[in-house]
Amino acid sequence: MRKLLLPIVATLPLLAGGCIAKTAWDVATLPVKAGSQVVDWSTTSQEEADRNYGKKMREKEAREGKERRKREKECRKNPDKCGPYDGYRAGDPD
Repeated sequence: MRKLLLPIVATLPLLAGGCIAKTAWDVATLPVKAGSQVVDWSTTSQEEADRNYGKKMREKEAREGKERRKREKECRKNPDKCGPYDGYRAGDPD
């Protein structure tokens, strides 16, 4: 029995060596990966900034269209009180 047990015990580290080494590597690199993930979450990429800007512009255009339709409806009901349309001015400093 001892003759059979010794070769099995001797080959066990060779069979599990890659698995243990990978686990040790994963544990050692975990703080670096976690730190880079935090930095990624806390910063805004250029693609994300562009997407947010595009969304903001679409919302602004939707508000302007809604205001324009509302003004046209009011002008059809009472054309004497309508002057030239100045456009949507929410948030403009001018």
